[in-house]
Amino acid sequence: MKTIYLLPLLLLSACSTPKLALRPSPAPSAAGNSAVRYPEVIRAYHVGRYAEPNDDLVMHEQHTVFRVEENTRWDFRPDNVEKNSLLPATPVARDAAFSPAPINDDILAEVNSQRLATAQIMMQSRTLSAALMQFQNALQQSRTNLQQTAALRATVSDMKQRLDALESARESSPLLPANNLSTTNATFDPLSP
Repeated sequence: MKTIYLLPLLLLSACSTPKLALRPSPAPSAAGNSAVRYPEVIRAYHVGRYAEPNDDLVMHEQHTVFRVEENTRWDFRPDNVEKNSLLPATPVARDAAFSPAPINDDILAEVNSQRLATAQIMMQSRTLSAALMQFQNALQQSRTNLQQTAALRATVSDMKQRLDALESARESSPLLPANNLSTTNATFDPLSP
């Protein structure tokens, strides 16, 4: 029963509450929009006459095609730090894609030392390539010499076998006279071959 008495009181209190009005913050102006989002990059391309690739019966006339190269994206740079916090203000950071690299003496010295090291490495690489080429030529010459030596050894071995065969044939056959003088009436000439 007590709940019935409380119900009208709740309804009356609900009617008397103030209404909360939500007001959106004003949209940033065109100049301030770059502080919130990066703009999209749109490029125009001129296309001449062409036939449809999938249907040879359709031809397109020359026209311009607009293509979104890069969509808009949020800008997360902390450029409004001095407005919203008690932190010391920092310089505005630029998008690294659109700003050149910072140059100071330390960076220039490092870049110059890297260039010098690269030049030295390239020179050593050329020297090493020339030495490698000489080594490959010497290796090829050694292979050729090895093949020629193997061929000569095979020839010498063959000649040795033939010589051994001739010597064994000579020892087994009866001794032949050393001078094969004919029994003709020709006179002996000591200077003849």
